[in-house]
Amino acid sequence: MQLSQQRTNYLNKEESFMYDREKNFPMEDTCNEARIEFTETGGIVNLVSRRCQIIKLSRSGAVLKMSTKFNLPKNFYLDIVSARIPMIGCLAQRVHANDIVEARFLRLLAEKDMNRVFVYSTHPNHRNRTLDIYGG
Repeated sequence: MQLSQQRTNYLNKEESFMYDREKNFPMEDTCNEARIEFTETGGIVNLVSRRCQIIKLSRSGAVLKMSTKFNLPKNFYLDIVSARIPMIGCLAQRVHANDIVEARFLRLLAEKDMNRVFVYSTHPNHRNRTLDIYGG
């Protein structure tokens, strides 16, 4: 039993080390509709979907605004509905009392996807952005 506990602590330290040392990209204000999906276990495994709003975004993470009056899991998927970007794996870093959730992505978001999110944003900073349909 103690070996199992040591292994768990080791993995938690490695995971923490990985996210602490990873390059942070600057957050940019945005306003996009999104949805989180996660599995909830009761008697049966159940896929749950909740609506949220992205208020800040970077290539490595996002700040989400949603009702947190439910048990938010540590791992979940983020679907950015307005920009048609499905299933970005996320790790909840911090849940604030004012319904704000800080999340890190499990993979970096491509620059092309970032631009697509900002094109469909309703935030005033992104009013004049256009989508490059010819760029790769």
